[in-house]
Amino acid sequence: MIKKILVALDPDSDTPTATRYAVEIASRYDGTITGLAVVDMGSIAASSRGAGMGAMYYADQLRDRLTTEARTKARELVDAFDAYVQKANVPHSEHLQEGVPFRRIVEDMKYHDLLIVGNEPHFFYSHPKQATETLARVVRKTIGPTLIVGRKYRDVKRVLTAYDGSSASASALRSFAQLKPFGSDVTVRLITVYSGGAAEAELRLGLAADFLRAHGLAVDTLAISGSDTNKALMSQVEDYDADLVVAGAHSKSRIRSVAFGSTTSYLVENCPVCLYLGT
Repeated sequence: MIKKILVALDPDSDTPTATRYAVEIASRYDGTITGLAVVDMGSIAASSRGAGMGAMYYADQLRDRLTTEARTKARELVDAFDAYVQKANVPHSEHLQEGVPFRRIVEDMKYHDLLIVGNEPHFFYSHPKQATETLARVVRKTIGPTLIVGRKYRDVKRVLTAYDGSSASASALRSFAQLKPFGSDVTVRLITVYSGGAAEAELRLGLAADFLRAHGLAVDTLAISGSDTNKALMSQVEDYDADLVVAGAHSKSRIRSVAFGSTTSYLVENCPVCLYLGT
């Protein structure tokens, strides 16, 4: 059961979608939502840095301007969040903080059940097109599950779960089954990609499926022989018409190679539907 949801507020167009999912989930469980906006002081300082006395003067002016712009944008995000959630009649609060975004999010997640964030967060409010590594850092460091959403909202009825038997994928499976962010009225396809023996793959799928069924979820399983996990997962997203993909965030096996590239996750960059990452 989910009682406390944290929404990371960002200028990108996926933030309204994140807020909508938060309202849906909170309404299901009589939960509360926290909207968090963070003014990225580190990025502002780095962007305004100069050399020499003259450059320092202009750097100070630039820093002051960027800070003012960022604070104004953060307040706008908080106000928009408040208006939407208040209209939905869901209990909520807003936090406007300054610092390093991923650290603030990780700290606040110690006291929330679920983080919801857009899949292209920048958090540098003065330069909203400038990419950051905030999302990758958050997913690696946070202690709770993260729901990553895109710009388009869709009802979640069909869930594709990637399972490789690792602790991370088991943790994602467990938290999804226990929290049930989209309720029990979903169907789950549990898949594993293997390059060794099929018997072992079928065994771990069977055990995982039994666990999900014990939590009241409808499940079917699919073991896929092959070495290209990325291709297999993306193919299943399309074939199954999945609304959500569940995967472990810290797995050291094949699923991990899908979950993270050099800076951001492969799934975040390529998955066309929402992504639930467990830790």
